Amino acid sequence: MCSLSHRWLAHNPWRVLRHETHVVPRTPHTTHGLRLQSTAAPSHEQPSRRRRVSGWVVYPTTLAALFGVGFVAYHYNQPFRHATLAVVRCSRVAEAAILSAIDYKITFAKSHASDDTKREATSQCHKRSAERVLKALLANGGIFIKLGQHIASLVVLPVEWTSTMRPLQDKCEPTPYEDIENFFLTDMHRPLHQYFDDFDPDPIGVASLAQVHIARWKETGDLVAVKLQHPHLQEFAEIDMEMVEVSLGWIKHWFPDFEFTWLGEEMRENLPKEMDFSHEARNAIRTVNEFHDIRTSLYIPRVFTADKRVLIMEFIKGGRVDDLKYLADHNIDRNKVALELARIFGQMVHLNGWFHADPHPGNLLIRPAPITSKSPYNFEIVLLDHGLYFDLDRELRINYSKFWLSLIASASPTAAADRRKYAKLVGNIDDDLYPVFEAALTGRAALDEAWTGTEDPLSGTKVRRATSMIDLTAQTEEEMEIIRLAVVEKEGLLLSVFDVLRRVPRRVLMVLKLNDLTRSLDRALATTHSNVRVFLVSAKYCTRAVWDDTRRQLISQMRERGLMSFGLLYDYFAGWWGYQRMYSTLVIAETWMDLQAYMVKTKAWLWGLYAVGGLQGAHKAASGLA
Repeated sequence: MCSLSHRWLAHNPWRVLRHETHVVPRTPHTTHGLRLQSTAAPSHEQPSRRRRVSGWVVYPTTLAALFGVGFVAYHYNQPFRHATLAVVRCSRVAEAAILSAIDYKITFAKSHASDDTKREATSQCHKRSAERVLKALLANGGIFIKLGQHIASLVVLPVEWTSTMRPLQDKCEPTPYEDIENFFLTDMHRPLHQYFDDFDPDPIGVASLAQVHIARWKETGDLVAVKLQHPHLQEFAEIDMEMVEVSLGWIKHWFPDFEFTWLGEEMRENLPKEMDFSHEARNAIRTVNEFHDIRTSLYIPRVFTADKRVLIMEFIKGGRVDDLKYLADHNIDRNKVALELARIFGQMVHLNGWFHADPHPGNLLIRPAPITSKSPYNFEIVLLDHGLYFDLDRELRINYSKFWLSLIASASPTAAADRRKYAKLVGNIDDDLYPVFEAALTGRAALDEAWTGTEDPLSGTKVRRATSMIDLTAQTEEEMEIIRLAVVEKEGLLLSVFDVLRRVPRRVLMVLKLNDLTRSLDRALATTHSNVRVFLVSAKYCTRAVWDDTRRQLISQMRERGLMSFGLLYDYFAGWWGYQRMYSTLVIAETWMDLQAYMVKTKAWLWGLYAVGGLQGAHKAASGLA
């Protein structure tokens, strides 16, 4: 038995250790061999178990603690919350921008079997890039929506970009009514019911920075429009602006050709103005004063009161300025509406040197003229949203007016030289970028001789090149498609567009935006006059601006030298005669074009009387509805 147990133990050493563990303590003089082994085994086994047990407990506990600390810090520590959101927001924009820049590099570097496949690949690249940026802007919200709306308004960008960004006008979430009540208490220090007898909780309009409600002003009983800034904007505005600048700065660092840092600079300068509604109220009052002595159809709603984040103005009921049915129902001539818009903005830019910088159809209403109106027509054009205005100093304003006059002048070496001269003075544009700048200004494929020394996108096509803006014919679908494809297909031309955007002063870009609005509304209103009719309106204001400046300088010199300076008198009367001759020529051209437009409407009226049926059909046809 003893021998069997010894053999069994010999093949099971752990049993020996366990066996000896019980035996050794009874023989204290045995200090070698088995005693040392028996004490060593447990000393290795127990700590490893403790480490395994402690690992399963410590790591989850640590993670839970960190999560808890982060949760508390995010909700109760503003700097930590801002830092976290900054990283997230910046990473979204940076990812979209960097991926898009890489996409462009790869697309332009590839070789294609044909021009059609190259055109399609480039167009798809534009679309993919715009959709990436759109997704990032929507995820960030707030100020980033405003950034996207600005991109949508840049007329020189590819249509894939502007069309993709355009839905941002309608992607704004309203602030809940409960938050509005709290907002009034914190900002206006009184509850809503102490200001208004009635307040509609559903907004009539929601934008990226604010929303508008209809209410009845308690003090006077007037119906008012209450513009309220979204409460969360103020907290994140500064960090969002910094993140936009940082993201665009990194894009410029890694991809110098794709520079958009000017967008960040523009937001930094202008966004605080747009977020201060008391500033908007001052702009509205100044605009009223600027047009006080002018007989115009422009109407600015009256301001009741204004705070930094609350603006209460007169509520105006009207239709969109490009709503043809509304115009027809109120017997408003759409030709006169288009021309009056051109006059309003011509007065602002060329004579006042101070203009509304965010014009779009949503900021323009039209209504029948009240009895007390000073409008020369049976309608008033109501201009809304006065948060952003730009001024033009005298030198820039006059040089821009001279540039317009050089574009209207008949083609000649002198006119061509003047066009490039004033493009440099107005837009900081060199000869190599001049065609792109001129196309952005006129909305056309640039005039004759503009593409000298540059690859002409119209070469080899049937599109006729105009010699001046007066010589422009109606823009055809073929010309629009050629312009679009030129920007889509040619990497060099696209980079030239980016270069123009970088060089041109912000004020001039906003003027280009005004020009585009005037042209697009002229098309949307389906006017019957010539497509260059609105250009004649601008030409009249340019002529007046240049003459006023010339007269001011001559009178100033006469005061210094005396009235008997015959050279100055000659210059004065020569300048006056040149102004009168130019202005009269423009008036005659306007009269002739208006007569032609009247004949077109009359022809449409007669056709509607016969083809559509009766006087109602004739009215619809003459109004562009049939």
